[in-house]
Amino acid sequence: MKILRTPDERFENLPGYPFEPNYIEIPNGEGSSLRIHYVDEGPKDANPVLLMHGEPSWSYLYRKMIPIIVDTGQRVVAPDLVGFGRTDKPSDRKDYTYQRHVDWMKAWLGKLDLKAITLVGQDWGGLIGLRLVAENQDLFTRVVTANTGLPTGDHPVTDAFLQWRKFSQEVPHFDVGTIIQGATQLQLPEDVVAAYDAPFPDESYKEGARIFPSLVPISPDDPASPANRKAWEILSAFEKPFLTAFSDHDPVTAGGDKILQKLIPGAKGQPHTTIKGGGHFLQEDCGEEFARVVADFMAKTSIFKNRRKKA
Repeated sequence: MKILRTPDERFENLPGYPFEPNYIEIPNGEGSSLRIHYVDEGPKDANPVLLMHGEPSWSYLYRKMIPIIVDTGQRVVAPDLVGFGRTDKPSDRKDYTYQRHVDWMKAWLGKLDLKAITLVGQDWGGLIGLRLVAENQDLFTRVVTANTGLPTGDHPVTDAFLQWRKFSQEVPHFDVGTIIQGATQLQLPEDVVAAYDAPFPDESYKEGARIFPSLVPISPDDPASPANRKAWEILSAFEKPFLTAFSDHDPVTAGGDKILQKLIPGAKGQPHTTIKGGGHFLQEDCGEEFARVVADFMAKTSIFKNRRKKA
């Protein structure tokens, strides 16, 4: 496995992203290692809020949310998935599979020894994060999902997703910053668009970003379908607090929140919300509001938990 590592200077002076980098080495599955980057802010003895990004973004996506959640007394941990951000990037598309992404993040969680986690997952942050929850229930206290799901290939996907999948494989230049801009409602400043391009000095660094849409199971015989079906068996009995906070302008995941609310027991009676004015990357459009939704949900379910203990 050939590994590329983005030079540090490409991450200097990014707007709104003052966070110090943290790194952990994990096995890459082929006898070597990968360096995982993550943001780690707030008191280290507080229960962690795990912010998981999707594709083709990185932890920069959560820069508006991190300070708000930290100000509530929480620890916030936001990793860059393998192939993204300041994390190492295998240079061959065949090095990336859905299962490997789950395994890599599971190894990272183990190295960091996180417990009592609140997951916040959007896009692939949910596809990977929900697998982590299903396979490690004891590590998680609650879940917040936004514009995501856990597909098994047994049901049709949206036309918008199929168009995106086709585009990702055929476009000669995979312009990450422009892609992010195209999936937000706000007009992003040029330096913010450039910050999304920063992890990718050239096309050779983008193999993970390009392959991600093709790793989503869209047929019943997809290699990832059995593991996702097994995860659904577990999530269908998951009773810990589960919240959906989808935005109202995402054609790719529209309606996915209703499926999660219907099938996951912990979603019953929760204050599910539709965040107005947000595109697929609602962290850009409505990051402050999204952060307050997360903080309020944590406060509400912490009180509920304490009352249950007293009862």
